[in-house]
Amino acid sequence: CLSHLYTIPFARVWIPDPEEVWKSAELLKDYKPGDKVLLLHLEEGKDLEYCLDPKTKELPHLRNPDILVGENDLTALSYLHEPAVLHNLRVRFIDSKLIYTYCGIVLVAINPYEQLPIYGEDIINAYSGQNMGDMDPHIFAVAEEAYKQMARDERNQSIIVSGESGAGKTVSAKYAMRYFATVSGSASEANVEEKVLASNPIMESIGNAKTTRNDNSSRFGKYIEIGFDKRYRIIGANMRTYLLEKSRVVFQAEEERNYHIFYQLCASAKLPEFKMLRLGNANDFNYTKQGGSPVIEGVDDAKEMAHTRQACTLLGISESYQMGIFQILAGILHLGNVGFTSRDADSCAIPPKHEPLCIFCDLMGVDYEEMCHWLCHRKLATATETYIKPISKLQATNARDALAKHIYAKLFNWIVDHVNQALHSAVKQHSFIGVLDIYGFETFEINSFEQFCINYANEKLQQQFNMHVFKLEQEEYMKEQIPWTLIDFYDNQPCINLIESKLGILDLLDEECKMPKGTDDTWAQKLYNTHLNKCALFEKPRLSNKAFIIQHFADKVEYQCEGFLEKNKDTVFEEQIKVLRSSKFKMLPELFQDDEKAISPTSATSLGRTPLTRAPAKPTKGRPGQMAKEHKKTVGHQFRNSLHLLMETLNATTPHYVRCIKPNDFKFPFTFDEKRAVQQLRACGVLETIRISAAGFPSRWTYQEFFSRYRVLMKQKDVLSDRKQTCKNVLEKLILDKDKYQFGKTKIFFRAGQVAYLEKLRADKLRAACIRIQKTIRGWLLRKKYLRMRKAAITVQRYVRGYQARCYAKFLRRTKAATIIQKYWRMYVVCRRYKIKRAATIVLQSYLRGYLARNRYRKILREHKAVIIQKWVRGWLARTHYKRSMHAIIYLQCCFRRMMAKRELKKLKIEARSVERYKKLHIGMENKIMQLQRKVDEQNKDYKCLMEKLTNLEGIYNSETEKLRSDLERLQLSEEEAKVATGRVLSLQEEIAKLRKDLEQTRSEKKCIEERADRYKQETEELVSNLKEENTLLKQEKESLNHRIVEQAKEMTETMEKKLVEETKQLELDLNDERLRYQNLLNEFSRLEERYDDLKEEMTLMVHVPKPGHKRTDSTHSSNESEYIFSSEIAEMEDIPLRTEEPTEKKVPLDMSLFLKLQKRVTELEQEKQVMQDELDRKEEQVLRSKAKEEERPQIRGAELEYESLKRQELESENKKLKNELNELRKALSEKSAPEVTAPGAPAYRVLMEQLTSVSEELDVRKEEVLILRSQLVSQKEAIQPKNTMTDSTILLEDVQKMKDKGEIAQAYIGLKEKTGKSSALDCHELNEDGELWLVYEGLKQANRLLESQLQSQKRSHENEAEALRGEIQSLKEENNRQQQLLAQNLQLPPEARIEASLQHEITRLTNENLDLMEQLEKQDKTVRKLKKQLKVFAKKIGELEVGQMENISPGQIIDEPIRPVNIPRKEKDFQGMLEYKKEDEQKLVKNLILELKPRGVAVNLIPGLPAYILFMCVRHADYLNDDQKVRSLLTSTINSIKKVLKKRGDDFETVSFWLSNTCRFLHCLKQYSGEEGFMKHNTSRQNEHCLTNFDLAEYRQVLSDLAIQIYQQLVRVLENILQPMIVSGMLEHETIQGVSGVKPTGLRKRTSSIADEGTYTLDSILRQLNSFHSVMCQHGMDPELIKQVVKQMFYIVGAITLNNLLLRKDMCSWSKGMQIRYNVSQLEEWLRDKNLMNSGAKETLEPLIQAAQLLQVKKKTDDDAEAICSMCNALTTAQIVKVLNLYTPVNEFEERVSVSFIRTIQMRLRDRKDSPQLLMDAKHIFPVTFPFNPSSLALETIQIPASLGLGFISRV
Repeated sequence: CLSHLYTIPFARVWIPDPEEVWKSAELLKDYKPGDKVLLLHLEEGKDLEYCLDPKTKELPHLRNPDILVGENDLTALSYLHEPAVLHNLRVRFIDSKLIYTYCGIVLVAINPYEQLPIYGEDIINAYSGQNMGDMDPHIFAVAEEAYKQMARDERNQSIIVSGESGAGKTVSAKYAMRYFATVSGSASEANVEEKVLASNPIMESIGNAKTTRNDNSSRFGKYIEIGFDKRYRIIGANMRTYLLEKSRVVFQAEEERNYHIFYQLCASAKLPEFKMLRLGNANDFNYTKQGGSPVIEGVDDAKEMAHTRQACTLLGISESYQMGIFQILAGILHLGNVGFTSRDADSCAIPPKHEPLCIFCDLMGVDYEEMCHWLCHRKLATATETYIKPISKLQATNARDALAKHIYAKLFNWIVDHVNQALHSAVKQHSFIGVLDIYGFETFEINSFEQFCINYANEKLQQQFNMHVFKLEQEEYMKEQIPWTLIDFYDNQPCINLIESKLGILDLLDEECKMPKGTDDTWAQKLYNTHLNKCALFEKPRLSNKAFIIQHFADKVEYQCEGFLEKNKDTVFEEQIKVLRSSKFKMLPELFQDDEKAISPTSATSLGRTPLTRAPAKPTKGRPGQMAKEHKKTVGHQFRNSLHLLMETLNATTPHYVRCIKPNDFKFPFTFDEKRAVQQLRACGVLETIRISAAGFPSRWTYQEFFSRYRVLMKQKDVLSDRKQTCKNVLEKLILDKDKYQFGKTKIFFRAGQVAYLEKLRADKLRAACIRIQKTIRGWLLRKKYLRMRKAAITVQRYVRGYQARCYAKFLRRTKAATIIQKYWRMYVVCRRYKIKRAATIVLQSYLRGYLARNRYRKILREHKAVIIQKWVRGWLARTHYKRSMHAIIYLQCCFRRMMAKRELKKLKIEARSVERYKKLHIGMENKIMQLQRKVDEQNKDYKCLMEKLTNLEGIYNSETEKLRSDLERLQLSEEEAKVATGRVLSLQEEIAKLRKDLEQTRSEKKCIEERADRYKQETEELVSNLKEENTLLKQEKESLNHRIVEQAKEMTETMEKKLVEETKQLELDLNDERLRYQNLLNEFSRLEERYDDLKEEMTLMVHVPKPGHKRTDSTHSSNESEYIFSSEIAEMEDIPLRTEEPTEKKVPLDMSLFLKLQKRVTELEQEKQVMQDELDRKEEQVLRSKAKEEERPQIRGAELEYESLKRQELESENKKLKNELNELRKALSEKSAPEVTAPGAPAYRVLMEQLTSVSEELDVRKEEVLILRSQLVSQKEAIQPKNTMTDSTILLEDVQKMKDKGEIAQAYIGLKEKTGKSSALDCHELNEDGELWLVYEGLKQANRLLESQLQSQKRSHENEAEALRGEIQSLKEENNRQQQLLAQNLQLPPEARIEASLQHEITRLTNENLDLMEQLEKQDKTVRKLKKQLKVFAKKIGELEVGQMENISPGQIIDEPIRPVNIPRKEKDFQGMLEYKKEDEQKLVKNLILELKPRGVAVNLIPGLPAYILFMCVRHADYLNDDQKVRSLLTSTINSIKKVLKKRGDDFETVSFWLSNTCRFLHCLKQYSGEEGFMKHNTSRQNEHCLTNFDLAEYRQVLSDLAIQIYQQLVRVLENILQPMIVSGMLEHETIQGVSGVKPTGLRKRTSSIADEGTYTLDSILRQLNSFHSVMCQHGMDPELIKQVVKQMFYIVGAITLNNLLLRKDMCSWSKGMQIRYNVSQLEEWLRDKNLMNSGAKETLEPLIQAAQLLQVKKKTDDDAEAICSMCNALTTAQIVKVLNLYTPVNEFEERVSVSFIRTIQMRLRDRKDSPQLLMDAKHIFPVTFPFNPSSLALETIQIPASLGLGFISRV
């Protein structure tokens, strides 16, 4: 198959190239076996003859198809070789800007030398919980895999990060640790994860430095073990360090720096606390100026110093210790400036009072003279004597540098110990994840001891890596039952033996170090003698005797022997160390003390870090010889031991590999140097992994994926139900060589190149199909084009002929029209002459006749007006006299009757106080009842008569009113006209005199004016003409200006409206932001509250050792619970620590500190919450104020308030009277009767009490009637305000306006006008004398209003009856029509269907009748209740008679005779919508109604919101009793219980939804019945009576609102947890439209299959879940607006998670996947339409996902396409658009990748867009929730409590 691929025209291959490593070329001529030369065409355009190797005859590597280029996993490539790997990495890095790629189990990370936005918390959340192959490669995916395997396999993990200096090892390790810290969190509030991350800046400052390759190069290796507890939360960490580069302290190469900490100190030298260090510029010190590059571009050392100090503080290093560290570091700098002067060749001296040495001694606290002496001398000890020998200047300089290095190494170890101590945890470690950040393979021009150790460590790690890869490959083959053949792989054990075995390089080095006169040269000779020509991996350079070459796994490295012995010994003079140990500076001796006194938790074992000079683990005092011996351990020996320990640790864990690649040596961003990349790929083992994979079966497919991809190569008959057998049959036909593939249990294994062969066959098949489709389509298009042209020609001909015909017809019509016009014009001229003559005659006649008629009319009118005025005046005088007499008579009668009634009332009151009165009253009660019945009948008859009289009176009143109105109007008009007439006469007389004078002057001037008039006439005419012209111009200008003004007004109104809309939107956005911030703070508060409760429970468990006879009450059931105030919830947190017992504080001091921190945090949150609440209230007030200004209306106070106040006063007075009468009655009974009779249980007492209650009921009825009348009187008095003047013009105008007869008004006006002013004024005065006219008029008005109200009430009742009758008629008509339709339909049906339809109709009819009967039954029940009440009244009266008879019997008879029990029927109560319970039953109520109520059980059959109604009815009763303690206790218990239920069952959607709807309903009830006008608009009058009367529960409403917000947020979290596993699978991976997208080849990191398996979620799964959520919320009676908000949040979660996964998955960014997404979104929109939720805003939340899907499908080539994309994708950020374009991957060869130039064009067009740089959407974002007021129409008094709730102890009131 492979040789066949070389015969394909234009097959592409890779050929070696010295510059680019590998070049791509095309075959111009097919290869035939035996050819020695291949004719190739390079991409540059050149042709080349490529000669094959005559020995191997190996063909050049084939190039992978374009569809496989850019894959996430290198093992997914069909051809696995070096050029394919290099090209794939280059395409991903340069074109797609992707720095991570999988290579089997290895993550290859290329340093971009640029900050990328791919490490935020949103990215961490996106990778959390995902499978490693499902997402794009990332360091977070490796960290998640390690974390998941640790939890799943209960096995420790390791992440091995390696690479060259500058490749990004430290950054990768840092991000891995950040991932663990973010995902796992800490097990306590000690912020361990922050401390783990804080160790990075400290270690970087003291262990990292700038090199020529890297600005932040780690100059030591470290292995950090992050410890986890059983719940896999971080509890601590431990760090081991390896091989610190001490030589950098005293020497730096060109363009390099010392460790960062020195430059940070120099940059902060001006700080006050650092003045004592006497530091300056970095160029002032010898140890920091050698590299000549003291500043790193873009790095502020002073700021970095602040970060370092902050990290030290966080890790518990106190300020004093920090200053001690800085003091030692400054001392090292000053020590480097100490200079020596030579005395002779063998001795030297330090100048006296040498300033650098003085500063050093001051800082270190040592004696100057002693340190000065031992810097220039050394002590030599022999067997007998001790000598002090001076040393030369060179030796002294080397000794000074050695001392500086030794101090720095000790300080480094001390800091590491303290970091480990801070990260150490007292909790037992359950498991750990280790992160190894160690140097990669290094080779330089000059390689020394450090490179030797580094490469030795990499040899060990490479061996471990090879073994692990081999093991995984073997396990895969065995799992799939594939025959296992041994794969040959490179084993580097010989190289390791060469270094570490007996007589190996390290052994010989240690041996030479022990020799007194050992040198580097002698050691080199020993190496030559031992290994040269004996070990193939050891060589000697040709031109050097002081170097050796080792063949490492990556490359040959030449090491220079110079300096090996010195670095391995790491000697320092003991006398100098003793001087430092004697320092007064306390910290300095700590650095040199024994390890047993060290503070590090790992110091007790040998498992800790490995310093370069290591003290013994357990030193023994008094044995200095042993101590000296131990001190002689070499660096190489220590390093070998620590490396063995590291390998043991790694072998005990599951390793994960990250290989960091440095793309270029110049730190250019996104620049790829192929040579450097290949070197590193070879060195880090990536190519070895590829080789091992390629040796076997690298390509692996599941049977279903293979079938989906290559279904096009199968015929219909080949497809069987068994997919496995189908794939076998097809492969046997396609690939004849059976060795090229193997069938496993679940996968098919292919040799290298076979997938490319299959892809070629698939592409050929698709290409042939495309050609056939194109042929057919093109033919169809041309046929359609011909038909269109033919049709167009016919249409043109038709229109031309039609035009010609129309032109001829038009000519004929014009000719005929001209003849008709002439005829009509001639007729018009004649008619016009005749009409002019006729009109003149008619005008003359009309004027003459009109003049005569007007004269006759005036005469008749004067006579008629005189008669009318006489009639009205006489009638008014007679009526006034009669009414005055009638009023006086009635007044006398009232006074007399009132006097008689008062006398009768006094008598009745005296009689009522005696018992005898009651006896008399009840004699002949039956007769009285009959008489009362007769009276009732008579009153009814009288009522009818009165109503008839009332109607008659109403008619009379109307006529009288109209007459009075006309009289008043005439009087008023006559008065006004008289005044006007008198004034006019005077003015006319004055004007006549003036006119006479003017007339004389005018006559004299007339002549002059006439003369001038003629002169100016012509001028005036000219001026007029000019003015007319100007006027026309001005008019035109005016019109134009008006037009402009109108346009400007429109523009201004439009702009103002736009501004208003924008400001409104901005205010709404600000309000939403404030609401969101408040709800986030509330969420944080609830989280802290839950955390506090958990800590409290843990503390109680830890301290739960009860003393005998003493049991501590749970804090959640404390006695103070009822006094809990929810507006300030800090009280609970402050009280509970006070109640904690004292032993707790002693045993767990950390918990108490945590409690204090919590308290402080909660108080801060509470303050922030209060501030946010104030701001929110202020914003809402502004909005309300603006609305109030627009909708400001005057509010008129009605008579209801008067009615309520009057009613309250009457009730209070009646209550007092009744109490007094009751007391008097009891006294009378106690005085006159025996105690047995008057006892509370006696029958007489009961009867009397019932009688008293009946009397009180009758009194209440009477009182309500009286109060209604009084309220009406009050309202009438308000309407009639007192007038100062009875003839007020405004009142008269009102009355005139109320007149109905317009003719009367006109007549009165004309009559008044003809009278003189004097007579009218006198008449008016006489008529209105003493205000009689006004009194009469007001009386009539009151009577009219009363009659009008009665008439309107009757009219309304008649209208209601008529409406009811109309409704019945309409229903009967509808029923008749329906019956007729059914009859017609039944006649058309066959007999069987007719019977079935008639049965169905009969069932529906019976059902409707049943419902109607039920309604009638309910009405009858009501009437029965009313009748029962009447019966009770009569029974009470009968009982009163019986009591009267019993009182005549003596007490003795009562005792002797048996008492017959009185049958008193139970009174039917009129329920007030309240529930009564006892105080001790409160916990029982809360338990049954909240804690133990299950939504799926009992609550399913309840009225929606029933628990809320029950709770509110209980609150109402407590409010009715005015019991504030009971109200507070009930509300507190309710809120606490709801919180407990949600904490216990907070992950159950039904529970959370149930309590969210009930909490909202409870909140709405508190608002609806609060008594506030804003909430009472939709209430019925009965509901308004149920309002709370005593307490304002506004604060509790706020608490309930906060609780509802918390429940809503919990509901959203539950939704998210349920939906999250479904979203990616259902929206992205599952193929809803089958066959649209084929599955691409995948690598070892298998992505989730897009084929729906049994356990895979589909879109239907999401829709079913949405249906379930919606039905549950509707069933629980949740507010519709709240359901819309929940649905909007659900759709946002779906859209955000889908888009985030799309942005992180390259395999999902294709054209076909865009189609799948759009189809899935359309299904979601259809679901919204079905549920009527399109206006919920849910669809808008999917807009980013819709635009991303459209972006995958649109054209992406030209500038027009770029413009279309920019305008279309307005909901996506620039980063998201660019990411999608970079990730776009063709699934088939017919699609094209997006070019880099097109992406740059998009970026240029979008550079001005201001959007978030964040790549991913915040899937955790929760929209601010609002709870719009939703009043309930349910009447509280109708609510029944089911027995299933177990609330029998509460009773309805």
